[in-house]
Amino acid sequence: MRSLRALQPDLQFVGRGGPQMKQNAGTQFNDWIDNAAVVGLWEVVRKYGYFRKQFRDVLDRIDAVKPDAVVLIDYPGFNLRLARALHRQGIARKIIYYISPQVWAWNSGRIKEMARHLDLMLCIFPFEAELYNKSGLRTKFVGHPMIERLRARKLDISRDPNLIGLFPGSRQREVEKIFPVMSEAANKLRAAKPNLRFEVSVASQQLSDCIRKMSQRFRAVDHRKYVDAALSYRATDLMQRSSTGMVASGSATLEAAYFEMPFVLVYKVSWPTYVAGRAVVKVKHLGMPNVLAGKEIVPEFIQHRAKSDAIAAGTLRLIDNQQARQKMMSDFDSIIRSLGGSGASDNAAAAIIEEISR
Repeated sequence: MRSLRALQPDLQFVGRGGPQMKQNAGTQFNDWIDNAAVVGLWEVVRKYGYFRKQFRDVLDRIDAVKPDAVVLIDYPGFNLRLARALHRQGIARKIIYYISPQVWAWNSGRIKEMARHLDLMLCIFPFEAELYNKSGLRTKFVGHPMIERLRARKLDISRDPNLIGLFPGSRQREVEKIFPVMSEAANKLRAAKPNLRFEVSVASQQLSDCIRKMSQRFRAVDHRKYVDAALSYRATDLMQRSSTGMVASGSATLEAAYFEMPFVLVYKVSWPTYVAGRAVVKVKHLGMPNVLAGKEIVPEFIQHRAKSDAIAAGTLRLIDNQQARQKMMSDFDSIIRSLGGSGASDNAAAAIIEEISR
């Protein structure tokens, strides 16, 4: 949005998203991130009424404003339906999708449908452009916006060989599922190596409170899951200080790859969500570094495989085996280079302005 304003200072933004978007857009923009950020099938079903109302409100708002372009950002469960409705009702001159939904992972058949409803797709992964262009949907690879954001957060520090970072996620429901097994694995690592220290990345005060409550409960009820760990509010700093990490699946896996922190991937969801997901997911790997590499360069411990013994053993190997560490870090370097350099936001903004002008 800042890049768009730099190109055309008189642009006006209407819509909804997160707090930083609202800060850039102004009063006509709604911050709905706390209500809209849900994970898993059951969580979406529980809030069906809320999303249905939001969907109608968004359509009505777009119809009233009649914008030059509607830019849909990620969030496929909502935005793909919105693109279809906008196309059928003809109430948007241009429909642009930025940050492609990962339909190639769970329903590649939807790509042809998307080609009918969208005017332009802007991709952040290089392999996506070729995939979408084959369907007739005009697509541009603009680079990954993460690169320019993380470059500004690089620190001139050395890693602490005794520090292990725990990154259990940014949403409370996933933290409640993932932190206990990470904590138990950390406890086992400390039993093997008493000099190890642990820090837990927390994205908000709410998650900090959640972690503290769980730790108190573990200490009182199930000491196997309790590990004395400090809290860190700067995930990117912790990734650069830690020798090794345990990371929940999500954007943090690419951040860890960017900072070349060797790690294992851990992920658990509710069983209904997992079963439903396995029925539709078509890719072999969950972690984005593995998807981009086309092979498992980061060990994945998912659902029933997310056992503390296995996670601890996988982490211990990365602590002790310098060859394994160096190989993973080398693979990370190749992956990050494939995502392009800085300038992704400028590239995306230029592509949007060009599309509006067509």
